[in-house]
Amino acid sequence: RFCLPLVLASLPTMATGEEVAPALQDSWGDFWLFRFFVNAAGYASIVVPGFLLIQYFKRRNYLETGRGICFPVIKSCVFGSEVKSAHQDDGSLPLRAESTESSTARQVFKLLFCAAGLQASYLTWGVLQERVMTRTYGATETDPGEKFQDSQFLVFMNRILAFTVAGLYCALTKQPRHGAPMYKYSFASLSNILSSWCQYEALKYISFPTQVLAKASKVIPVMMMGKLVSRKSYEYWEYLTAALISVGVSMFLLSSSPNRTVSTVTTFSGIVLLAGYIIFDSFTSNWQDALFTYKMSPVQMMFGVNVFSCLFTVGSLLEQGALLESLRFMARHSEFTAHAVLLSVCSACGQLFIFYTINQFGAAVFTIIMTLRQAFAILLSCLIYGHTVTVVGGLGIAVVFMALFLRVYARSRMKKRSKKLPPGETPVQKV
Repeated sequence: RFCLPLVLASLPTMATGEEVAPALQDSWGDFWLFRFFVNAAGYASIVVPGFLLIQYFKRRNYLETGRGICFPVIKSCVFGSEVKSAHQDDGSLPLRAESTESSTARQVFKLLFCAAGLQASYLTWGVLQERVMTRTYGATETDPGEKFQDSQFLVFMNRILAFTVAGLYCALTKQPRHGAPMYKYSFASLSNILSSWCQYEALKYISFPTQVLAKASKVIPVMMMGKLVSRKSYEYWEYLTAALISVGVSMFLLSSSPNRTVSTVTTFSGIVLLAGYIIFDSFTSNWQDALFTYKMSPVQMMFGVNVFSCLFTVGSLLEQGALLESLRFMARHSEFTAHAVLLSVCSACGQLFIFYTINQFGAAVFTIIMTLRQAFAILLSCLIYGHTVTVVGGLGIAVVFMALFLRVYARSRMKKRSKKLPPGETPVQKV
């Protein structure tokens, strides 16, 4: 009874390495780990009753005994049609358009359109993300202004717009018949929310270039999750490129200037949050990969995941009373409102450009474009926000992107070779 308040009061001390003054004892609510558990408790208040309902309907054998007006909804949410495609490619992506049907100039125009759309969407998104999380709003000569603190509200803003765009797209275009139980999207939704939250929170402790390089290194935990979740196997070149990426990221992280004022504990918090982002994001991609065995399009996946993302985030925000506080912050600072809306627009448009690019040109071209986007994002962040990169850090960045391009090249060669395999043989699955 007496230990819990003491532990909570000591959280800011562990976070900053400083003594807590009596007047600041309530500041433990600003510690990221505390906020993480509060958010998780909010999600659990929705997940646990939902889990109990699903188990109740399954024990009652509701699929055979259920009747009434709610039966179609419960069947879709709990049971689905349980019809899976024999091959994942049947439902995960529409067939790529044949380039022979259009001229070379048209294909070049499409490629430039996709590249420009992806670069504009995600470069703008990266710049705004760093602006919102690291700078103040309403600063004057006499007032230092205030920072926006609630990363979960930004996640909610992104997801509500993505949900709207995906819903409109599904309503206006023909989509495959949906067969997956809706509740299965909640797993990817939870990990997606948590990965996005960790991504926003990490910017409070580390620089944006460090975060970009950490994202580039997520192929390592993706491979680990692939082995655990999907039982995948990998080629030697995949392990080699993963090792090169690890070396490059280590060179960058260890090349920090000795005169940096950021505390060791603060840097450690940023690294832990980045690790959380990578782990949660790796689970999301592998779980979605397993869900694509049902006959669905990527936009249906986007819609299903964002339905639960909106439900979880708005529920947690309302329970904490943070939704109204964030709306008041938007009312006080119109500049933040514009940034938050534009951030959400860029995120939703970027997802649509991803689907269109992969549909038209395949995953290899898309990966090259996004790898270039990461390099441009680091350069843009250094120019706008004044981040410094040492020579060793620059070499580390070069090693990372060299490994990424080597990975794309090796994967394309393996795909060409797999097309020549005898009918009875199947190629090794890749990340």
